[in-house]
Amino acid sequence: MLISKLGEFGLIERFRKQIKNDPSVIKGSGDDCAVLRLDKGSYQLFTCDMIVEGVDFTLKDDPYLIGRKAIAISISDIASCGGIPRYCVVSLAIAKNTTVGFADKIFKGMLDTAGAYKVNIVGGDLSAAKRIVLDVSMLGIVEKKNLALRSRAKIGDIILVTGALGGSISGKHLRFTPRLKEARFLVNNFSVRAMIDISDGLIQDLRHILDQSRVGALLYEEFIPLSEKARGLNDALYSGEDFELLFTLSPKDAKALLKRRPDEFRAIGEIVDKSCGLRLVDKKNRSNRVKFKGYRHF
Repeated sequence: MLISKLGEFGLIERFRKQIKNDPSVIKGSGDDCAVLRLDKGSYQLFTCDMIVEGVDFTLKDDPYLIGRKAIAISISDIASCGGIPRYCVVSLAIAKNTTVGFADKIFKGMLDTAGAYKVNIVGGDLSAAKRIVLDVSMLGIVEKKNLALRSRAKIGDIILVTGALGGSISGKHLRFTPRLKEARFLVNNFSVRAMIDISDGLIQDLRHILDQSRVGALLYEEFIPLSEKARGLNDALYSGEDFELLFTLSPKDAKALLKRRPDEFRAIGEIVDKSCGLRLVDKKNRSNRVKFKGYRHF
């Protein structure tokens, strides 16, 4: 069988079934970060992200922004678990005919972004390759009471997002702001039931929450916030790399949040019984099942 037949998530699941961890691992593969035992009050968060030339960026893009993205996507993962990023190592594969100036700009983007979020770059690796590949492994920390995972959504929860969705290919995928400040505000002030960052599209990433929480959802078309550069509703639903937070709160907490920060957070749906699956309620109040699709590597 070819990998293209198995698919990205099929291959991940094939590997995941073979993983055996010891009790120091609180949460392994399957969330935005691995959660590791640390001390009495906190967990260690551990994540890695790889970006590849021709897939996540092109050589026409600003090399500074390429470096920025490499760091920012891991910060976004830490944020979606409610944590604070602290340390990272960076691996870079690059062609030998690349100019030193281009490489310098990539590294400057990484340094500046890490510095802005108080992340220490503590090492890494370098290799020759035909295409540029950047891989970042990042450690963070989260208070045990603040840990947010994908698996705790409950029937009746309100589904919310930060920011507007769609149109990321027009530049946001390189310039997005990791929602670290917003995530910390949420976990410090509310009981976040489930949370993920939108990297592969609203529908596909919501599916991760639904699958792991064993619930269904209703999304309301009229409430889904479209960015100015979105090419319509489908762009907001299925295009990846918005890197906004997607999360659920109890109705009481959602009401309180929207009263305090109405311009930062939007309610877009609700969690329902698993038997409902995922449905989109259109502006005429018609409910239709939604196909689970979004960006996949293969």
